[in-house]
Amino acid sequence: MPELAYVNGKIGPIEEAVVPIEDRGYNFGDAVYEYVATYNGRLFRLEEHLERLARSMTALSFPPVSIDSIREAIVETHQASGIERAGIYLQISRGVDRRDHPFPQDSVPQVVMTVRHLAEKPVSYRQRGIGVITATDFRWHRCDIKTVQLLPNVMAKQRALDAGAFDAVFVSEEGVVREATSSNVYIANQGTIVTHPLTERILGGITRQVLLKVAQASGIPVAERFYTVEEMMAADEVLLTGTTTEVLPVVTVDGVPIGDGQPGPLCKTLFDALRKEAER
Repeated sequence: MPELAYVNGKIGPIEEAVVPIEDRGYNFGDAVYEYVATYNGRLFRLEEHLERLARSMTALSFPPVSIDSIREAIVETHQASGIERAGIYLQISRGVDRRDHPFPQDSVPQVVMTVRHLAEKPVSYRQRGIGVITATDFRWHRCDIKTVQLLPNVMAKQRALDAGAFDAVFVSEEGVVREATSSNVYIANQGTIVTHPLTERILGGITRQVLLKVAQASGIPVAERFYTVEEMMAADEVLLTGTTTEVLPVVTVDGVPIGDGQPGPLCKTLFDALRKEAER
């Protein structure tokens, strides 16, 4: 079960994959990406990922890219790897041209992909919970576009790790909770889940989409509205969700316990529901 790379139609070992030095993804971060997980050898919510990919490319005025060809490339590369629990990273740049700010004329988008084994999060994260810190949101204002411009996320994540926490949660200057560095954030009070609405300030997570539908179908009330750090600190539960995060309980924020400092029941309910949906 080899880990593989795909570069513009060619599949091979990751260590042999190369891209042109003047790829605009390298020079300007002028690229979009998706990350798809598999369960038991099956791609989870591939169509939703492809829809978001198309929206990102449209928002950045990319040259046309065939979504059907991208789907075929993902399936082919994954099948060639034979990895049952895989993480598939797909990146599409605007193309290759000499380094200059204006969009190049007649550029051809570059498509690269890696398929690697996806390590499960430690069971202890769900059993004992994780800690997060808050960080002032200094990202650009189009977080709804899934671009590779992630340096603020990287810096915030490292700051969290240096502080002994799992992740950082971005907060606006007005105190509104946005999202974590690679996950959506939720609070729960008296059985009701609250999360930031879909605006240009957060990414619409695929796991978020799945879990909100599952919650509503299960009779768990859901509210999409703005909420503050103070509300988060006073919540019964705080959760993170994402493709690799799945569902994780947050038990401390900036070192302060959430609720009784233990994972709450909604987290387990939603994690079990996500895994059931993936297996289905």
